[in-house]
Amino acid sequence: MSENENIEDREELLSTKKVTISMGPQHPSAHGVLHLILEMQGEKILRAEPDIGYLHRGTEKIAENLLYHQFTPYTDRLDYMSAMSNNMAYVMAVEKALGIEGDIPDRAEYLRVIVAELARCASHLLGIGAWAVDMGALTAFLYCIREREMCLDLFEMISGARMTCSYMRVGGVRYDADQKFFDKVRDFVRILPEKLDEYNKLLTGNRIWIQRNRDIGAISAEDAINFGFTGPNLRASGVPWDIRKDTPYSVYDRFDFDVPVGEKGDCFDRYLLRMAEMRQSLRIIEQALDSMPDGPIAVDIPDVVPPAKDAIYDNMENLIHHFKYVSSGFTVPEGEVYSAIEGPKGILGVYILSDGTEKPYRLKLRVPSFVNLQVMDFLSKETYMADVVAILSSLDPVFGECDK
Repeated sequence: MSENENIEDREELLSTKKVTISMGPQHPSAHGVLHLILEMQGEKILRAEPDIGYLHRGTEKIAENLLYHQFTPYTDRLDYMSAMSNNMAYVMAVEKALGIEGDIPDRAEYLRVIVAELARCASHLLGIGAWAVDMGALTAFLYCIREREMCLDLFEMISGARMTCSYMRVGGVRYDADQKFFDKVRDFVRILPEKLDEYNKLLTGNRIWIQRNRDIGAISAEDAINFGFTGPNLRASGVPWDIRKDTPYSVYDRFDFDVPVGEKGDCFDRYLLRMAEMRQSLRIIEQALDSMPDGPIAVDIPDVVPPAKDAIYDNMENLIHHFKYVSSGFTVPEGEVYSAIEGPKGILGVYILSDGTEKPYRLKLRVPSFVNLQVMDFLSKETYMADVVAILSSLDPVFGECDK
């Protein structure tokens, strides 16, 4: 054997071969049942292909077989970290199809905004906390969960449930809020900024946190737009697009708040942006509390909104009306509508095609987790295995809405 052949054999033995490994679908840092197929050479990522669908329940097809008002609880189970926002997106779409979107009482709209912004805070707190655990920082997770519990307590006060609230209804909200609820919300608005300062001390200046996230998974504004990014992941790349500000819905145009943006679009920017967004949510909540109007919490349209529960016990007409609403629902005029909100993870859109009956003929959900996840391969190439975990955490997907 020649000397050259010897050298080639030795190089082949020493070379690192390509391997394909599975991360998930039951991986502790997969944020749900995600299966990532990783093609690697050593620790370097050559390809990262998301394999989704493990939590698919046919949500959109379920909607087509339910009365319009019956589908609201199913929206809780999309991004189950922010049920209130999901409720809002759906009921606004149905109200638009009915042509009553401008008739919703102000008090109901203000209550919707308050709980939707609380849901944004709850979602970001869990997202940052779980991200910290993925990076090995358990203390930060415990701190974030402590404040998230305050949000869930508030949801329980106003709706009776902590996570799957089913609080909003077509035409308004299910329950009014009392002064005790408003006082507790003010406590939260007062306490959270101090706690965000604590998170800053724990994470923002922590050199390990910085090394694991800065310049990792960076995406330019142009690429972020082309991939369909929305929400904090888009704004972290420097695009100041927030439909609460740019195409306002509900009563968001009555509140003064800023739209934070990042510079590099890396994992660290996505973290900083969520921290800043929580402060803006608190500004909105405080203004809503200060200007909370009196009045009804639902439209006065008997076909769309049932009578109050205590009114059906001694009034036969109300009892019949309630029975008809629960069993038959209401019809929606023929046509198609699309309505969207700025959810915690990005734009959550609802498309409804009505054939004039009590059930949607077609319903399509535009969910941010599904759209954001397609960038995993693009961001992971030429990074390391540990970076994949940071990138995935920074996107903050929830697979209830991704898989639907």
